[in-house]
Amino acid sequence: MHIATPPAPCPPSTAHLALPFFDDAHRALAEGLVPWAAAQAVDETDDRAACRDWVQRLGAGGWLRYCVPAAHGGALPALDSRALVLLRETLAYHSPLADFAFAMQGLGSGAITLAGSPAQQAHYLQGVARGELIAAFALSEPEAGSDVGAMQTIASSADPSGDSGQKGSYSLTGTKTWISNGGIADFYCVFAKTDPSGGTRGISAFIVDANTPGLDTSHHIHVMAPHPLATLQFTDCNVPATALLGEENGGFKLAMRTLDIFRASVAAAALGMARRALAEAVHHARQRRMFGQTLADFQLTQAKIGEMAALVDSAALLTYRAAWLRDTGQARVTAEAAMAKMTATENAQRVIDMALQLHGGRGVEVGSKVESLYRDIRSLRIYEGATEVQQLIIGKAVLQE
Repeated sequence: MHIATPPAPCPPSTAHLALPFFDDAHRALAEGLVPWAAAQAVDETDDRAACRDWVQRLGAGGWLRYCVPAAHGGALPALDSRALVLLRETLAYHSPLADFAFAMQGLGSGAITLAGSPAQQAHYLQGVARGELIAAFALSEPEAGSDVGAMQTIASSADPSGDSGQKGSYSLTGTKTWISNGGIADFYCVFAKTDPSGGTRGISAFIVDANTPGLDTSHHIHVMAPHPLATLQFTDCNVPATALLGEENGGFKLAMRTLDIFRASVAAAALGMARRALAEAVHHARQRRMFGQTLADFQLTQAKIGEMAALVDSAALLTYRAAWLRDTGQARVTAEAAMAKMTATENAQRVIDMALQLHGGRGVEVGSKVESLYRDIRSLRIYEGATEVQQLIIGKAVLQE
């Protein structure tokens, strides 16, 4: 059961906007988004309907324009990591499902932004920016999550001879799972092996429209914090050669480039949830009376609040640094983004757990904000690279310095 988001006890602080990571354009973006997000009220009891609703609202509000470049209806000349970070942090503070809807528009279309042909970009990106097309990113498989090279979905040449008039087309066969926006997306960026013996060097990317014959998206996956997830089944699913995204056998690098952009924004989503948990804890501690005083008067409470605040700020600094490094054209920032993703998600889990503990029995009631945050945060420690994968990325980078 997913309860509609209750109003925040107080608006989020914007003090972090004064940090040198941000410029005036970023500050203006955040200052416009905060009141807009606070004013939205979406019934989230049906996650798929609510996600569609959020996509439409975000598109109408102009916020999805930050998911695509200006040449295709976007707000900025290129994808800006700091803008993505501020958007996701603010949306997640108010509603993790709103953040999910925003993030999947960016992730699902990111490969098209990076490597799509002019025709592909013109056909899909404007619809994404307006909230008229819902996007999805289909990489994971039942036996190929973090180990992308174990992918078993195959994209074979449908008719090499051209006798059927389909020369150069591809036939996709295989299974993708844990696909965000699965079942509600209008198109999927799908990664499949065009060279089954090539490992990660044999993977290519394709754009597959949801209504393509041979694609079954009906298997909805139910998870602890309801989000629209599905298993996709491809059975002799034919796509034209024009559906190839980027170069043949260049799909793995494209997937990693896409994830590099959005990994720091996952950290920002966790940061937004942690900020909300801290705000809920402070509000509750000031209001809850016990033993002739408030919960906030106890030193043990003050110590917990202090620890929570430090965890939030340390995650924020790593998150903003990763986004700033990418935007300012530094060398590839894979390790910095991994540090941000790992630290922010793990810290948020700790902060939310402490906030729930401070709420006592109220904290585990379905419908309380800290209870829903407790379920929402858990998946962020897994998707787009589990914490253990981030540790490996960071460790390898340190050893190679």
